[in-house]
Amino acid sequence: MKALLFFLTFLLCGNLYSQSTLSLKKFKPIEVYHSENLIVIQISDNAFLHTSFLQTNDFGNVPCNGMIVRNSNEVVLFDTPTNNKSAEDLINFINEKLNCKINAIVPTHFHDDCLGALASFHKLKIPSFGNYSTIELAKTNNVVVPQNGFNDSLKLSLGNTYVVVKYFGQGHTKDNVVGYFPKENILFGGCLIKELQATKGYLGDANVGEWSSTVEKVKQQYPNVKIVIPGHGEIGGIDLLDYTIKLFKTH
Repeated sequence: MKALLFFLTFLLCGNLYSQSTLSLKKFKPIEVYHSENLIVIQISDNAFLHTSFLQTNDFGNVPCNGMIVRNSNEVVLFDTPTNNKSAEDLINFINEKLNCKINAIVPTHFHDDCLGALASFHKLKIPSFGNYSTIELAKTNNVVVPQNGFNDSLKLSLGNTYVVVKYFGQGHTKDNVVGYFPKENILFGGCLIKELQATKGYLGDANVGEWSSTVEKVKQQYPNVKIVIPGHGEIGGIDLLDYTIKLFKTH
């Protein structure tokens, strides 16, 4: 009897240890979709990186990042793909492969790499959200305008959890916001945040003098961030915030 109890205890403890070890393992990013126009990589249990491409005069064919977060078969998107074909691919992937409903699309600033395909979402009655500055800049530049405005922050429901959109100040543009998924401590920094070893990039609408202090505010707000997604390039951790702060430090 004692031997049986010992054996059962050993099995139970071994199983608990195995589950604990698995839960502590770092999620390994995996490509889950690839077409000519779009790449989707799962970066955590419930977050995905979507990348499309923008042909530019100064920087060539630039890969542009966005984020998908999901919970209970619902999704919130940050930044549209760069064109309507890529957007159609992304919408089909979410509907058919993830079996999720898109609750909202949030362009993080007014450039084409954030809202270039907004019309594809509006056509399907998917609501879009932008801060009031983004809305005004979109109107000024004669591009498709986000439907719903907010001031400094916005909380969007997502199944039984939520995501936060927040404005911290000027940087890449005067209107740039970031998205945060508290459930998994994931930050979508958009073009406010640079990948490691990146150059300063396009500065035509930037406030270089405030950029560093804006990112410092982001870092203070989200000290427990685990994954950071920049607008272009490789994802990372809080080191991307530190790199961006240093890159734009003026003194």
